Amino acid sequence: MFSSPRRWLFIVIPILTFSFIYYISRLPESSPIPVNTEVPRPEDPIVVADEKQQDPPKESPEPTEEQCGHLLHQLDDVMIVLKTGATESLEKVPIHLRTTFKCVPHFAIFSDYEETIDGVRTYDVLQNVTAETRQNQPEFGIYRRLQEVGREGLTDAEWGDNQNGPLGKTNNPGWKLDKWKFLPMIDGALDLMPDAKWYIFLEADTYMVWPNLVNWLSHLDHERQYYLGSPMQIGDVLFGYGGAGIVLSSYTMQLLSEHRGRSQTELEQMTAAEWAGDCALARALQDVRVDLTWAWPMMMTTRPWQIDHFSEGYGRQPWCYPVISYHHMEPEDIQTMWKFDRQFFASGKNALMLHADVYQKLVYNETYTALDNWDNLSAVRIDFAEGTIPSFQTCAEVCARNEECLQYSFSEKDGVCKHASTTFTGVATNGTSSGWIRPRVSRLLKAFQSSCEGVEYIFD
Repeated sequence: MFSSPRRWLFIVIPILTFSFIYYISRLPESSPIPVNTEVPRPEDPIVVADEKQQDPPKESPEPTEEQCGHLLHQLDDVMIVLKTGATESLEKVPIHLRTTFKCVPHFAIFSDYEETIDGVRTYDVLQNVTAETRQNQPEFGIYRRLQEVGREGLTDAEWGDNQNGPLGKTNNPGWKLDKWKFLPMIDGALDLMPDAKWYIFLEADTYMVWPNLVNWLSHLDHERQYYLGSPMQIGDVLFGYGGAGIVLSSYTMQLLSEHRGRSQTELEQMTAAEWAGDCALARALQDVRVDLTWAWPMMMTTRPWQIDHFSEGYGRQPWCYPVISYHHMEPEDIQTMWKFDRQFFASGKNALMLHADVYQKLVYNETYTALDNWDNLSAVRIDFAEGTIPSFQTCAEVCARNEECLQYSFSEKDGVCKHASTTFTGVATNGTSSGWIRPRVSRLLKAFQSSCEGVEYIFD
C-alpha cells in the first residue's frame, strides 16, 4: 500500500536553487513520510480564539534547527501517525500542519479518504482492510460513497460532529467507520518507517508536548513490549484511550503486525463485534500478551482547562507529572497551547513541562471571581432547604458557608446549584454562571506550588 520513505527532503538545499525548490514544493506532496513545508515564519500572526481563521500561511523552508531546537534530531527515530476522516480532516488537520507537526521529521496522516491537504498527502488506510469486509460490513457504506463520488456524496447528517455519549458518537457514520482504522494503521506505519523505534498514534484533536515525549521515551527501551496510554475499560478489556494518544514500541509493533498477518480475518471479525477501535486494538495486543502501561496523568483525555490538577485519580495526582498529551482540543486550543509550548521551552531553562506549569502559567486566572455563561465544572449537586428559591446568589452563599467549597455554578435553565472542593477553569456554556472563592483557591495553589520534590514519571 505504501512505498519506502524518501530521504532527499532532508538534504540541505543550496541557496542558488531555492527559487526552483520553492516552485516544485507547491506541487502535491508524494513523499511517503511527509515533511511539513507549510510552516509559518516566526513573525507570522498567531491565531487566537476570538479571531477569524486566517488564510493558510505562505510556504516557507523546511523546519530548521533554529525553529525547532533539538526536536528534529530527537524525533528522528519516532514515527507519528495522525488518524482522521473525511468529515473532519479539512477542519482539524491544517492547524497541526501549521503548529504541532512543524518540528516533526516523520509523520503521516491516515484517513478514510485520500487527498492532499495544504500540500500534504493523506493515506486511505482502509485499503489495508480485506475487500470482503469493506463490501459486507455496514460501517463501510459511507466509505464506498467517498471513494465513488467524494465528499459531495455525504449527507448533512454524516457531516455532523455529534456529541460523544457513553458509547461514543453512535449516530455518526464517520465515527462508526473509524474503528476499522486502528489495526490497519499498524502495518501502514511500518510500511512507511520500518526502522522507527517508537510509533505514536494521535487523533486530529490530540495535542502532544514533543519535548516531554522524547524525554520520557529516552528512559524506555523500544525493544521491550511497550503499550502506553491513558486507561479506559469496556467489559473485561482495559485499553489505551485513542484520543489521548497511543504509544507503541517497535517490538510491540512487530508482534502485532505478525499477528495480523496470521489472523487478519479473525481480527476483522473481532473488530466488527466491537464499537471502539482502540478497544479492538487492545484485544489484539492481548492476543500477543502485551498489556497496557497506564500513562495517566501524563496522557490526558481532556483539555487543560477541564482538568482537576489537584485531586487524585488512579492513586496519582497530576500536579508533579510531565504533560504528554491532551484530547478534545479544538483548533484554537491547539494554537493557544502551541504558542505557550514554544515560549515555555524557548529560553532553554525548562527541560520539562509539568501539569503544575500549565495550570499556573496558562490555565489559572487570578482575576476570576464570577463569570456569566460559563461552567466551571463543579460536580456536586446542592439541594436547598424547602422554600428556598434557587439562584446564583443563594448558591454562592451556601458555598461560602462550607469551608471545603472552592467554587460553585448555577444553571438558570435547570435551577441547579453545584459545588466543588477542588478547582477548574471550565468552559463557555450559555445559561450557566460560575463563581470561585478566590482566597480558598489561592491557599490551595500556594500549598501545591512547592509540593514537587522531583518529577514523577511512569515507566511500568
